[in-house]
Amino acid sequence: MNEAHHIGREQGKGADVAGQAIQIPSDGLRNGHMGDDVSAYRAEEKTKNTYHRADPSFTYLLAFFMFLTGIAWGIAYAPSIAPAVRLPLIFVFGHFLAISVLVATAAFFLVGKLLGPGIAGLPGRRRQQGLFTPVGEAESLEFGYCFDVAIRAFFPVWVTLYVVQFLLWPLISRDYWISLFLGNTLYAVAFGYYTIICFLGYNALPFLHHTELLLSPAFVYAILWIISLFGFNIPKHILPLLTIGAR
Repeated sequence: MNEAHHIGREQGKGADVAGQAIQIPSDGLRNGHMGDDVSAYRAEEKTKNTYHRADPSFTYLLAFFMFLTGIAWGIAYAPSIAPAVRLPLIFVFGHFLAISVLVATAAFFLVGKLLGPGIAGLPGRRRQQGLFTPVGEAESLEFGYCFDVAIRAFFPVWVTLYVVQFLLWPLISRDYWISLFLGNTLYAVAFGYYTIICFLGYNALPFLHHTELLLSPAFVYAILWIISLFGFNIPKHILPLLTIGAR
């Protein structure tokens, strides 16, 4: 009786969450963080036995905005028309999609193996089977889910490094300490936020454990940021890499 009551309560929760899965790309693009999509991922798993949502709307929207940003960067930094036309394509396919695929591939092989259930010496979280996952059927990390996480984690990178940095470049490119501070802080925020969103995405999966380890790079970024304030201007060294193809 208690088990039947528990199943009914869980199904009620699943129905509530499924309603939230409708508002995906617009909300995600507006705030850019993975936490708002966690319920949608869970709803997808409960209805289709998968956490991956086959909805490329967010990818298309962010690729479109990356393309527009590339046009602005091309106008500002390309010496001629051909590089100015080439740079938006590099932003979309080289920066956005290629990096997201690489990160998703690394996460697919590493996160699933290192943080998945059954790892010796790393006790995992207890997960219940029999409601949405058949008894005896092991859950596994999907590449599509890893790609979704990487795409959404790229949003704050686009905002800080492709939009804000472009607008503030006349200030952060100067040889003042405050310019160095602002420029380096942009990169610390971008990579720190990227790490946090990735953590939130994988932390939503009940069959992964010790996902807090995914926050470790944030501490490395913080240390490197402090060290950089003693005279290393990150934007000045990264800008040539961002504008490869425009020269």
